[in-house]
Amino acid sequence: MRGYSATDHVMMARALRLAERGAWTTRPNPMVGCVLAHGDEVVGEGWHVRPGGPHAEIIAIEAAGERARGATAYVSLEPCAHTGRTGPCADALVAAGVARVVAAMRDPFPQVDGSGFDRLRAAGIEIVHGLMETQAQALNRGYVSRLVRGRPWLRVKLAMSLDGHTAMESGESKWISGEAARMDVMRWRARSGALLTGSGTVMADDPQLTVRLDGPAEFSPPLRVVLDPGLATVARGRVREGEAPTLYVHAANAKPPRDFASERVAVPADGNALDLAAVLRVLADRGINEVQVEAGATLAGAFLRAGLVDEVLLYVAPVLLGTQARPLFSGLQIQDMTQRMAMRLEESVSVGGDLRLRLYPVCEVAADAGAAAFAGAAGQEA
Repeated sequence: MRGYSATDHVMMARALRLAERGAWTTRPNPMVGCVLAHGDEVVGEGWHVRPGGPHAEIIAIEAAGERARGATAYVSLEPCAHTGRTGPCADALVAAGVARVVAAMRDPFPQVDGSGFDRLRAAGIEIVHGLMETQAQALNRGYVSRLVRGRPWLRVKLAMSLDGHTAMESGESKWISGEAARMDVMRWRARSGALLTGSGTVMADDPQLTVRLDGPAEFSPPLRVVLDPGLATVARGRVREGEAPTLYVHAANAKPPRDFASERVAVPADGNALDLAAVLRVLADRGINEVQVEAGATLAGAFLRAGLVDEVLLYVAPVLLGTQARPLFSGLQIQDMTQRMAMRLEESVSVGGDLRLRLYPVCEVAADAGAAAFAGAAGQEA
């Protein structure tokens, strides 16, 4: 077990907080923070803001100037060692004369994956990594998932009453949760690479699936994804309006209208049921790290049955809807207690008058998939 000082822990925690500032702007790149310090004195720091812009290490080096020489660099992810839209951060750290690099985790991106550490060691720089690795992996769980599993991290957002329902029998659902919870959802949308819904939700609720935040805020509009096997909704709905891009995913035999201008892609289907794993592979190929599903009980249940749900973002409102209202998930076909799906409570937070729960499925399929996602470490893509 490596020994880390109290200062090492303080500085790495600072680097992780810096990294998180890029949550709404860095995708498809991961969030990265860097702190340069002499002992407990910070001489430079920075975070990666957006793709194509300077990486966290470069910003920290420029802030430190000559004081970077002999400093310890605390980085939340392994410094890159390749040239993409920017140069290798490992070379920049060598040129700056840092004496030691402490990294939270290794980068599974094929063009890095340990080569950043190797380049630094070859230059005589002391390298240690693994400090606060769990926190770093959680920060970039979508990036890790895309590289290691070949699919994005999938989060299902739901709002329910105290008696476990999401809508009235008629489908009416506005609004179960309060205004504070709805604004909180916008912040989760802002960090998502894609917002996914089904054709049924488009027809019933006509959602915009856009990020609407109070005051000025910088973010990259998430891709709106509509699962529509027969392209039945392409001529309707606010999901096609505004600047955010929209992608329709359909079955191969669907026939789009002649004037259909939106982007679309076909995936395998069994009748009206699209291959959901194939949908996620399509999104991974587009560089999507995190997908937020905002749909009804049928599609939410289908993702859960397929073992593809990594996280449930659940808002619980202090209201009752009665026995005829609609459930959270449909189609689970649980007959007895031995078939129940367990959830691990990751977080419980009051949001206005509602309660926000973050839950991780721990059923066998989801648990195996989740373990694979973090078998490696996360890193930096140029």
